[in-house]
Amino acid sequence: MVNIGSKTSRNIIDYKLSRYACYLIVQNSDPRKATVALGQTYFAVQTRKMELTEEEYSKLSEDEKRLYRRKQTKDGNKILYRVAKEKGVKNFDKFTNAGYKGLYNGETANDIARRKGLRYREDILDNMGSVELGANVFRITQTEALLEKQEKPNENMATDTHYKVGKAIRETIEKLGGTMPEDLPTPKKSIKELEKEQLHSLEA
Repeated sequence: MVNIGSKTSRNIIDYKLSRYACYLIVQNSDPRKATVALGQTYFAVQTRKMELTEEEYSKLSEDEKRLYRRKQTKDGNKILYRVAKEKGVKNFDKFTNAGYKGLYNGETANDIARRKGLRYREDILDNMGSVELGANVFRITQTEALLEKQEKPNENMATDTHYKVGKAIRETIEKLGGTMPEDLPTPKKSIKELEKEQLHSLEA
């Protein structure tokens, strides 16, 4: 209920926005307004907090590294899918699975989820360790960079690029003597569980 004058009030619809929705609104609003300027400053500061140096990253716990890498995959995928759409991609399931197939020796997202023993529609990226997430960050960013160079929209070409990037990263891991992504252990707690624990600790 809000007051509308003359000692009367009425119901209005209220909205709870996601963090990303708030970010988009603030970034595309008039910075001359004090509230907007404050919002833009807030998001600029938060972004800087996520830009860790290699030394800072090495001091993080495994769970903290996972949270950091997971944010990178989320942010990276938003950009990757936008670029992929510009390059003609319409079948995003096929496009996404192409990258996983290259990196995971033919496994699709569903195959990875089954191997990890995840529940239906549970996000596979939420159930990866920091090393596995790091390989996927590299897949995402390198595919986006190559798609940017693709001159004309071509869905097959874009999907094939995603597969080749995933495969190239897999081959590099193998040459370096690293552990294949599918052989890396699945953490006991998902990212969502870690985030809930963080929230509870802040509320305590």
